Amino acid sequence: MAALNGAVENGQPDRKVPPLPRPLRSLEVKYTKIFINNEWHESTSGKKFPTYNPSTLQKICDIEEGDKVSVIGQAVQKTFSRGFLFVGKHIKEKLAFNNNIHLASLSWRSGTLDLIVYGPTGLTYGKELGQHLALCRKSWEGDSQLLACARALPDVDNAVEAAKAAFQRGSPWRQMDAPSRGRLLHKLADLLERDRVILATLETMDTGKPFLQAYFIDLEGCIKTLRYYAGWADKIQGRTIPVDENFVCFTRHEPMGVCGAITPWNFPLLMLVWKMAPALCCGNTLVVKPAEQTPLTSLYIGSLIKEVGFPPGVVNIVPGYGPTAGAAISTHDSIDKIAFTGSTKVGKLIKEAASKSNLKRVTLELGGKNPCIVCADADCEYGLLAVLANQCMVARIPRARKTGHCLQRVLVEESIRNYDQLDLKTKGRKGGGYNKRSGLGAVRPLDLAVECAHQGVFFNQGQCCTAASRVFVEEQIYPEFVKRSVEFAKKRLVGDPFDARTEQGPQIDQRQFDKILELIESGKKEGAKLECGGLAIEDRGLFIKPTVFSEVTDNMRIAKEEIFGPVQPIMKFKSIEEVIRRANSTEYGLTAAVFTKNLDRALTLASALQSGTVWINCYNALYAQAPFGGFKMSGNGRELGEYALAEYTEVKTVTIKLSQKSP
Repeated sequence: MAALNGAVENGQPDRKVPPLPRPLRSLEVKYTKIFINNEWHESTSGKKFPTYNPSTLQKICDIEEGDKVSVIGQAVQKTFSRGFLFVGKHIKEKLAFNNNIHLASLSWRSGTLDLIVYGPTGLTYGKELGQHLALCRKSWEGDSQLLACARALPDVDNAVEAAKAAFQRGSPWRQMDAPSRGRLLHKLADLLERDRVILATLETMDTGKPFLQAYFIDLEGCIKTLRYYAGWADKIQGRTIPVDENFVCFTRHEPMGVCGAITPWNFPLLMLVWKMAPALCCGNTLVVKPAEQTPLTSLYIGSLIKEVGFPPGVVNIVPGYGPTAGAAISTHDSIDKIAFTGSTKVGKLIKEAASKSNLKRVTLELGGKNPCIVCADADCEYGLLAVLANQCMVARIPRARKTGHCLQRVLVEESIRNYDQLDLKTKGRKGGGYNKRSGLGAVRPLDLAVECAHQGVFFNQGQCCTAASRVFVEEQIYPEFVKRSVEFAKKRLVGDPFDARTEQGPQIDQRQFDKILELIESGKKEGAKLECGGLAIEDRGLFIKPTVFSEVTDNMRIAKEEIFGPVQPIMKFKSIEEVIRRANSTEYGLTAAVFTKNLDRALTLASALQSGTVWINCYNALYAQAPFGGFKMSGNGRELGEYALAEYTEVKTVTIKLSQKSP
C-alpha cells in the first residue's frame, strides 16, 4: 500500500485507505476507583454511584464516589431547624452558599449558647472522634455538648494533600527539568495513540457519541493538544526589564501550584486534556473531578499517567457529584486555581466559591447561544472541510479535503463495507463534489454553508457549547436555505453510536432529553414553524430526531436559551447592522460564524461580533495552537494556545541591586 498522505503513482493519487477502526463492544471497564498518588482507592464513605449507557439506558458499572471532609449537612440542617442553635441572617447565607457542606466557624452568642463551631476535626472546635466529625455546643456553664457527628469523608482532601506534596520543593516533580516534563507529555500522547480504540469505545459507551467521532475527532484533538504543550514545556520564560542603572530586573513564570479541574460530560476526555496538558506543561499538579455522567475515560487516563511515569500525586482523579466533590474543590483553601467547563449557572457558583475561599484563580468555559450568519453571497469556492475537519483524519484520505464535506458524511454515503474501495474522485465545479455513486451529485453553491450550519448545530447530538444554535440567513436566500437545511436534517442518520454509519447518537441523560423536548414544544407554542423532527424516537434510548424550525423570532425561547440538543432555529435578516445588533443581543459570547465571500463584510462582522472566536467560511475550526474562550457570560480566561500558559503560571518580578564598588 502506498503512503497514506496522498502518494502519487503513475500520475494518479493513491485511493487506498486504512480500514475503519472497530469498537470493542464487549470491552471490560477496569478502572472504577479513585486515583490518588498513582494508586487506586475505594471511597472513604463506602459510597458508589452508577454510570449509564444513554443508548441502551443500561448501567455500565458502579464508580467509587469521592467526597469532602465535612460534617453531615442533613444533621446540621435538622439541628438548626429544631431550634437548638442560634440562626442569624449571616449564618443562613453562609449555609446556603456552602450547600450545607462546610462552615469553618460561627459567631459568639451570649446566653445559653456561648460558641458554636463545626467543621473538620483538628481544624476547628469540632470534637475529634477518630475518623468522624462533630458538631458541638459550648456553653458558659459546662462542657461541650455533642449535637451531631458523622464519618469523615476525606477523598478530596486526600487528593489535595497528595497534589500539595507532589508540588513541594525538592519533590521529584519539582526537581524534574522542563524537557523531561515535555517528554512525559509526549509519552502520554503515545499511549493515547496506542489505546485509541479503547478510549474511543469507553467514550462512546459513556456519552453516546458516535464511535467514529470519538476516534477521529476527540482522540485526535487530545493527542494533538498533548504534543503541542509537550513542545512548550522548555520554552516558558520570563523577560529582562530595563530599570535604573544600578539594578537588574527580570521576571520568572512559575507554576501556580495545585490546580483543580472540573470537566463536563459532552467532551469528557478532550476537555480533561485541554486543562491537564497546559497545567502539567507549566509544572503544576492536578486534582480532577470528572462529570458524574461520564467518568470512564478520565479514570482510564489515570492508569496511563502511572504507566508513563508521572510522579505520585501529580495527577489525582476523584469521581463524584458536583454539590459534594465539585464544591469541595471549588472551596478548598489549598487549591490555587480551578478550571471548569460547563453551564453558566454552575460557573457562577464556582467563581463565587473561589472568591469566598482563598481567591483562587478561575478559568471558566461556559454556555453559548452562538450566531451563524449566512450572507446572500455565501459561496463554496474555498474547498471547505465543513466541520471540525482539522480534528479529523480526512487529510489521510486522498482528496477527501477537496470534497468540501466532512469525513462522516463521506463514509456514510460511500458505504462503510466498501470503505477500502472508496472513490473520492471529484467531479463538477471547482472546489468539490461527490461522484454519482454518492447520491448527492455535484455540490451546489449554497450547500457548504448549509452543511456547515447543519454540522455546527447537530454535531455531538447538539450537546456542544459552540453549537450554531442561532442561524441568521439573509432574506434573499432564506427559503432556499431552509429547504436545503431540512434536506440535510432528514438524511442525518440517528442510531447505534457503535454503527459506523451513525451520525447522531442519544442525549446524555433523561434530564437533558426532557429539557430539549420541552424547548421544542415551546417553539411550537410560540409560533415557530416546525419544518422537520420535533419528536423523540420512541423505540430506543434517549434519541431525538434532528429538528429544524423556521420563522423564528428573537423573543422565542428557542432563540434565547441554550438548548444543548439537535434543534436548529433559522432566522432571517435584511442588513448587516441589523444582524450585528441581533447577534450581540445575548448574555453569551462564545463563538460566531460568518459565511460570505465579501472580505470587507467578513472583517466588519469579525470586528463587531461580541464573541471569543469568529469563524469565517468555516465552523468549529479548533486548533491546539489557537486560544479558545468566551466573552460575557460564556466565561473568562483562555484555553489552548500560548495564551493558556498564562492561566497556569504566576509572574514573579526579581530585582537585584548591584554593588557600586568597582570589581
